[in-house]
Amino acid sequence: MRDIAEILEHWQAGRSIGAISRSLDVSRATIRKYVYAAEARGYHQGDPTPPQGWKAFIADVIPRPPDAATRSPVFAALLPYQDEIKAALATTKASTIWQRLRDEKKVKVSQPSFYRYLSCFLGEAWKKPRITVRRDDPPPGDEAQIDFGYLGTWQDPKTGKKFRLWAFAMILSFSRHMFVCVVTRMDQREWLNCHISAFQFFGGTPLRIVPDNLKTGVIKPDLYDPKFNQGYDELAHHYGVIIDPARSGKPKDKPRVERIIPYIRDSFWSGRNFTSLYEINRQAGEWCLRVAGMHEHGTTHQPPLSLFRLAEEKALRPLPVAPFKIVTWHQSKVALDCHIQVSATLYSVPYQYVGKTVDVKLGGKTVEIYLDSHLLKTHPRGEKGRRVTDWNDYPPEKAAFFQRTPEWYRSKAGTIGIATRETIDSLLKLHAFNYLRQCQGILRLEEKYGQVRLEQACSRANAFGDPCYRTVKTILERELDKQTLLFEPVREAGAFLRGAEELCGSIKI
Repeated sequence: MRDIAEILEHWQAGRSIGAISRSLDVSRATIRKYVYAAEARGYHQGDPTPPQGWKAFIADVIPRPPDAATRSPVFAALLPYQDEIKAALATTKASTIWQRLRDEKKVKVSQPSFYRYLSCFLGEAWKKPRITVRRDDPPPGDEAQIDFGYLGTWQDPKTGKKFRLWAFAMILSFSRHMFVCVVTRMDQREWLNCHISAFQFFGGTPLRIVPDNLKTGVIKPDLYDPKFNQGYDELAHHYGVIIDPARSGKPKDKPRVERIIPYIRDSFWSGRNFTSLYEINRQAGEWCLRVAGMHEHGTTHQPPLSLFRLAEEKALRPLPVAPFKIVTWHQSKVALDCHIQVSATLYSVPYQYVGKTVDVKLGGKTVEIYLDSHLLKTHPRGEKGRRVTDWNDYPPEKAAFFQRTPEWYRSKAGTIGIATRETIDSLLKLHAFNYLRQCQGILRLEEKYGQVRLEQACSRANAFGDPCYRTVKTILERELDKQTLLFEPVREAGAFLRGAEELCGSIKI
């Protein structure tokens, strides 16, 4: 507004438009626009200044320039609704008024153009001021606020590898005493570890913690019923703290920590070199005590560490005697192969739950799988890229072949008879795993023909030197096991020179 008043002052003094343009570095078209507005209201060069000055004149003229409706088709479309808009602004937001004009009145005006119209005709009066209500500090030991943000890039001097580092910050709301932990990623385990380290640093726990809506802690943000990650919920129960997350997109819910990451980045991180991640966190702890803790806070006007030791340290709740065992919770869907994938490892689940989404509790040594809080399966923790399979989780007919070893087939055949054991032994003698299916087929013939007939069929196949599944099955189908041998088969020398594989393709009875 000062620039416009200066233009009119130069014009009032009798200077030409060209001279004003050269002096103030303003285009002639802009100067003419304001000069014409002054002349339209009866002012001429050499006349005295308006009674309240050019600023008051500008405030009255500029929001509503002459013939604005005729020069702008947007303003012309909105001008018929001006009284209605003014009345609605008393109770309704400008965005809602624009939406109703668009939907109900069919006024084709964009939202930015509508806002420009309001600024031109109503000045700044249509913008409602955003009132901030300052909350009193909570009592000592009542609250801690948490924030998490990007810190910077660090190159490990030992390996030369670069890492993106992140800072976890917890601040006690009463004293402003701070804890900082630097990590390379913020997964569930690191999130819980940072909380444990913070409680140990303070020597106790506050009644309530106010985190951001980070997915590692808060699965579903909600004002009245937020859903927490189960591992985070278990940590809160162990330490006896209440999780009260800030509302999504409402940074003023945790104002004491909201601007702390830039402060940490500038005061602790920038321009310094570190030898390891351990060294970074060790010096971060010292910085919290010697720098941030001893610096006079702008609100409390006391050093946070001094105020903490004076009034808040004793108000914190004592740490539990038993340490917290970190577990992480995941959700995974049971695939058609009866396995779920968690942290790059596959674990089997009973086949009845294929297609279900289960909750997985990942501990240090065990993995527990739940469905609706009901424990389905427990496995030992597996290595990355490996499978942990219990064959009993498959249907019996699917798992039988894979879970039965050569020794199992030999043992099973021995319970049927000597001849059956001899048949199985001969198949497994040279190529055990190549003939497992034949062994499986021979033993399953017991279900249809019984042990006695299977033993006789195996004895006949052994006598003719052809102990194969197809031979034994043919003997049983043709009931040759019930016939008496008319002669003792003679085995010629060199009969097995080409190997047992050649014999398994023919039948010699």
